[in-house]
Amino acid sequence: MTSALEHEEVLVRHGARSGLTVIVAVHSTALGQAVGGCRIWPYPSWRDGLDDALRLSAAMTYKCALAGLPAGGGKSVIPLPPGSLLAGALRRDVLLDLGDAVHSLSGRYGTAEDVGTTALDMLVVRERTPHVFCLPESHGGIGEPSEPTAAGVFAALRVVCAEVFGSAELAGRRFAIHGLGQVGGRLARRLAAAGGTLVVGDIDETKRDLAAELGAEWLPPGDLLGVQADVLVPASLGGLLTAEVARRLRCAAVTGPANNQLASGDVAEILAARGILWAPDTVVNGGGAIYGVLRELRGQTHEAAMGRVGQIGDTLTEIFASARDDGLTPYEAASQLARRRVADARAREA
Repeated sequence: MTSALEHEEVLVRHGARSGLTVIVAVHSTALGQAVGGCRIWPYPSWRDGLDDALRLSAAMTYKCALAGLPAGGGKSVIPLPPGSLLAGALRRDVLLDLGDAVHSLSGRYGTAEDVGTTALDMLVVRERTPHVFCLPESHGGIGEPSEPTAAGVFAALRVVCAEVFGSAELAGRRFAIHGLGQVGGRLARRLAAAGGTLVVGDIDETKRDLAAELGAEWLPPGDLLGVQADVLVPASLGGLLTAEVARRLRCAAVTGPANNQLASGDVAEILAARGILWAPDTVVNGGGAIYGVLRELRGQTHEAAMGRVGQIGDTLTEIFASARDDGLTPYEAASQLARRRVADARAREA
């Protein structure tokens, strides 16, 4: 768990309307306003939701730093009791509670959609605070940034294949995609169009329709972690790569959009020792953040922002080269670079 002491501010509130716990974690504003979406998801307890908010907000800081964005990292989490549903008036109430919590931070943090939330949800949050991004396009926003995220992962996969196989060509490669949500589904379509062979899985059985449409093999998500593939693509929730999972993978590389894929830092060492190239998720899944910050905070055009998304491949190439030169894992190389950029920004402020 990331220590709360590393964070500038952590807010935990009992929602006045909903009675639900609302958590906002601001990790760093050294590089600019903290940004990061709101996750609404079932957790064993609200403390587990807090742990996730701390991890995700720190990851957002490093994601922005590695992408060279003028923004810091934050995250909001609304932890739901296991098995509960959030709909109707209760959903609206908790989103208004979130808006109040965000507004209390006086613009130091801006929220957006994430797992379990949508651009339409952000319209409700906007009723209580202007510090919200990714509104529907019909209301002047950029909508949900899943497509830029998928585009960035696609660029990263080309770099990874070039690094491992000597060619950026994706046709004929076998990709195991763990999760077919908003980003995973879009990425699966891109890979299928590029001639990739897909084996996919999701806890949502309705995603079988997409698998059939793309001619992909379907497996239960757990079975995907031991399947033979060129690249494993984690596209679900974080913590997927435990030490035990890392030891039974049968792939040459791991590259995907899921946040906080490594259950612990030592998993990077296990993967490296097995000759499996892991691409840091703080780089790979940065497309949505890049697109959102440049469009919403910098007023750039769609074309200009997507051009920066495409540079994710260049950043990944730089990190792989640094890791080789310095005898580090890609995890260590990316972490050092991100921390250095944040530290430099703090030093300039002092």
